[in-house]
Amino acid sequence: MALNANDRSIAGFTMAGHALVHWFETSIPIFLVVWLAEFDVGVALFGIVVALGYAPFGLGALPGGILADRYGTKRLVLVCLAGMSLSFLVLSLATSIYTIAVGLILWGVAASVYHPAGLALISTGVEDRGTVFAWHGIAGNAGIALGPFVAATLLIFLEWSLVAAVLAVPGVVAVLYGLSATFDPTAAVADDAEAGPDEALSLSDLLGNTRTLFASAFAVVFVLVTFEGLYYRGMLTYLPEILHALPAISGLALPAGLEGIEPADYIYVGLLVVGMAGQYAGGKLTGRVRPARGLAGLFVVLAALALLFIPVTATGGGLGPIVVLCGVLGFFLFAIQPFYQNAVAVYTPPDARGLSYGYTYLAEFGFGSASIALGGFMLGELSRTAFFVLIAGFAVGGGLLAGVLLAGSGRFAPADGALEADD
Repeated sequence: MALNANDRSIAGFTMAGHALVHWFETSIPIFLVVWLAEFDVGVALFGIVVALGYAPFGLGALPGGILADRYGTKRLVLVCLAGMSLSFLVLSLATSIYTIAVGLILWGVAASVYHPAGLALISTGVEDRGTVFAWHGIAGNAGIALGPFVAATLLIFLEWSLVAAVLAVPGVVAVLYGLSATFDPTAAVADDAEAGPDEALSLSDLLGNTRTLFASAFAVVFVLVTFEGLYYRGMLTYLPEILHALPAISGLALPAGLEGIEPADYIYVGLLVVGMAGQYAGGKLTGRVRPARGLAGLFVVLAALALLFIPVTATGGGLGPIVVLCGVLGFFLFAIQPFYQNAVAVYTPPDARGLSYGYTYLAEFGFGSASIALGGFMLGELSRTAFFVLIAGFAVGGGLLAGVLLAGSGRFAPADGALEADD
C-alpha cells in the first residue's frame, strides 16, 4: 500500500533529520585524526574532550522527549538540525582545543533531542509506521556511511576548518526544507481520546514509571545496552586513528595523483557500509532468534573480534587481514543493534515503551560515551593492546548479562507475550 501524503511528508522530514544526525556523528572521528596532528594535545586529553561532546547525545534523550511533548516534535527536530549545523560552524572557527570542546558539546546537546522527537513524530503522525520506520532506519545508515566518506574525501582537497563548514550546509538546507514541510503530527492518533498535548508525564509519574521499569528485567537490558554502547563508541571513535598509525596502511604506495588520499579513512567508511548489511541481517534474524540468545552469541563474537585486532594490528601485519577484520567487525557491530532494540520491546510493557527507549538511548549514547575517555587513556598512557582488551571486556560484560536473561527465563518473563520458551 502506497504511503498517503501526510506519511510521505513526515517520512521525508524525519529521514533527513535521522541521516544528518549520523552524518555529523560519524564524521567526528575523522576530524579527531586531524585535530591530534593539528593541536599539541595528547590523545588522552582529546579523548575527554570528544567524550564531553558525545555524552550529551545520550544524556539529553530523556529531557528531549519531555520537551518534544511540551513544545511539539517538528519544532524540536528543527532546533536539532539548526543546532547541529551551528555547532559545526563553531568547529570551523576553532583555533584551540577549548573551542573544539564548545562546538562538540553544542553538537551533542542539539543532536540529543532528535531520536525521541523524530520517533515520536512517526509514531503519532504516520499511518503506515512499519514502512516509514524502515525508511527512517535506512536513512540513518546512509548518514552513518556518508558522513565520514564525505569528510575524508573533502580533507584531501580542503583544510579541515573549511570541511567542517561544508558539512554544516546540508543541515541548513534541511532546516529550510523542514520549515516549508506541512503535515499533521497527530494524524495516526487523531481519533484517540487519550491523545493530546496535555498527556505529558508529570515528574511523579515519570519517577513512578521509572521505578517500575527498573524493578523488572529492563534493569538487566539497560546495563547490557550500556556495555554495547561502551564497545560501539570506543571502537568507532579510535579506529580511524589506530588505522592511520599502522605501517601496512600509512606506508601504502598509491598511484600518481592519489597521494592525498588516506586509505585508513576509506577502510573505516567501508566498515560502516558493511554495517548496513549487518543491521539488515540482524533485523531479519530478530524474528527467528530470541533476543537474549542472539545478544549472547553476538557479544561473544564482538569480544573475539576486539581481541583479534591485537595480532592483526601488530607491527608487520598485512593490509589484507586488517581490511577483512574491519569488514567483519562492521557487520557484527551493527547486527547486534536490532537485537537489543527488540529486547527492550520484549521485556517492557507497551505502556512504558516510550520511556524505556528513552532510557535505552541514554545507555547507548550517554553512558556509552565514557569509553571515549577510557579508550583515550589506554591509547595515550598504556598501549593499543590495552585498548583492545578494554573493548573486549565491554563485550564480555554484555555477554554475561545476556546470559543472565537466558538463565532467568522464569523470572524474566516477556512483558509483551512474545515467544521466549527456550530462554
